[in-house]
Amino acid sequence: MAAINKNKEKLPNILLAGGAGNVSANNSNEMLLRRAVSACMLWEDNAYIDGVSVAKNIADLIPKVDAKIVSDLAIEARFVQKLRHIPLFICREMARHPEHKKLLADTLEKVIHRADELCEFLALYWNDNDGKKSIPKQVKKGLAKAFVKFNEYELAKYNKKNKEIKLSDVLNLCHAKPKDQQQSDLWKRLFKDELKTPDTWEVGLSACKSAEEKKAVWERLIQENKLGATAFLKNLRNMTDSKVNPSVIREGLKNINKNMLVPLDFLKAEKYAPDYSREIEAAMLACASTFKKLPGKTILIVDVSGSMGSQLSRNSEFNRMDTAASMAVLAAELCENVSIYATAGSDSRRIHQTSKVRPYRGFALSKEILSQASKLGGGGIFTKQCLEFIQKEETEVPDRIIVFSDSQDCDNDKSLPKPFGKYNYIVDISSESRGINYNGVWSAEISGWSEGFLKFISESEI
Repeated sequence: MAAINKNKEKLPNILLAGGAGNVSANNSNEMLLRRAVSACMLWEDNAYIDGVSVAKNIADLIPKVDAKIVSDLAIEARFVQKLRHIPLFICREMARHPEHKKLLADTLEKVIHRADELCEFLALYWNDNDGKKSIPKQVKKGLAKAFVKFNEYELAKYNKKNKEIKLSDVLNLCHAKPKDQQQSDLWKRLFKDELKTPDTWEVGLSACKSAEEKKAVWERLIQENKLGATAFLKNLRNMTDSKVNPSVIREGLKNINKNMLVPLDFLKAEKYAPDYSREIEAAMLACASTFKKLPGKTILIVDVSGSMGSQLSRNSEFNRMDTAASMAVLAAELCENVSIYATAGSDSRRIHQTSKVRPYRGFALSKEILSQASKLGGGGIFTKQCLEFIQKEETEVPDRIIVFSDSQDCDNDKSLPKPFGKYNYIVDISSESRGINYNGVWSAEISGWSEGFLKFISESEI
C-alpha cells in the first residue's frame, strides 16, 4: 500500500483557483471532481498544489456530487484510469455522507480488485477515523462482498504476516459468508495460516541460491504465464541480468495482459530494457488496437513547458512530460493523418515557442517530443499564441485538436479564441483544482494518464 501520511493535517493547505496566472475553467462540481481524481496520486505534491490539498479537494467535492456519479467515478478510476488508491479513498469519503453511504457496499465490492486492497481500505479507514476500530454496516457489507471474490492463490499471495492489518483481521470484522463448503474450508486455512505457498516470482526467487536457479525460475514463470503484466515489465532488467533466454522473454511479451497498464509503464520498461524495445513498443501500440481510427486530420500538441518537468510522484523517475509524450504516441497511432507540435515559451518575454515534430512512430516519437523541451524555452505554455501559430501553419481545418498539458497556461489575454478544430480536446495529466477549458469552448477536457482518453474521443465523435 502507498504510505499514508499520518501527519497530513500538519502540512500547508493551499488550493489554487487556476494555474500559473491563467484564466481558469468554470467547471461544475462533477467535472472538478473528475479532473481531481483522474490523475491523482494521493498525498503526493504537484507543481502548483500540495498533495494534501488534492486529497482535501476531492473530499470536499464528493458530497456536492450525486452519489451515483461518485460511485461510477470510483469504478472508472480503478478500471479505466487504472488507479489503485484513489478509488479506495473515494469509498472512504462516501462512508461520511448518508446518501453516498447507500451505494458504498456495491462500490467497494467493485473497486477492490486485488486481495491486498481489502487490508488497504481498512488501514485507510482506521487511519482517518481517530484510531477507532469500529466500521459501519455498509463498509462491512462491501468488504464481505469483495472477500468472496478471491481464491487461495490470491489470498496467499497477499497474506503478509508482517503487516499491521491481515486478511484474517478483515474477515473477522466483516463476517463474510462463504459461497460454498470449499470456500469455507479455505477461510479456515487462512485463519490457521495454512494456505498453500503461492507460486509467485517473489517466492520463487527467494529460494534461489544461484544465478542459474533464478534463470530457471524466471523462464518457468514466463512459459507458464504466471507473471502479471506489471511484474513482467518491472523485472525485464532482472531477467536480463539472470541471463534468461531472450526468445522466452520475447514470446512472453507477446502474451502479457495489457488491461491494467498505462502508456508510461511501457516507457519505463523500454528505458531499463532497451534490448527489448521492439517488443515493448509493439505491446504498447497494441493498446490502441481496440479503439476506432480517428478519421481525417488530427493535430496533436504536447506541452513541454517547465511545469511538465515535475515528477509524477516523490519517488518517480518520470515526469508529466514523459506521460504526455507516451500518450501522444498512442494517439498518433490512431490518426489517419496527423501533425504533431511541441510547445513551451519564454516567461520573461511572455511569448510562445512552438515547433512541428517529425511524425515518427512509437518510442522514436516519444524521444523526438522530449528532445524539444530544451529547445523551446522551458517557460510556460501560451495556449492562445500556440493555437494562432499552428492555425497559420496548417493549410486545412483539422477534424480535431488534442492538447496534452498540465493546465498551467500563462496567457493573460482574456480574449482567448475558440480553438479551430471541428473537435477540440485538452487531455490534462495533472490533478490541479481547475483547468484551462476557457468558458467551456473546448469540446471536452479529459483528465488522466491511461489510454481511456482514446476511447472517449473515438466514441464521442460517432
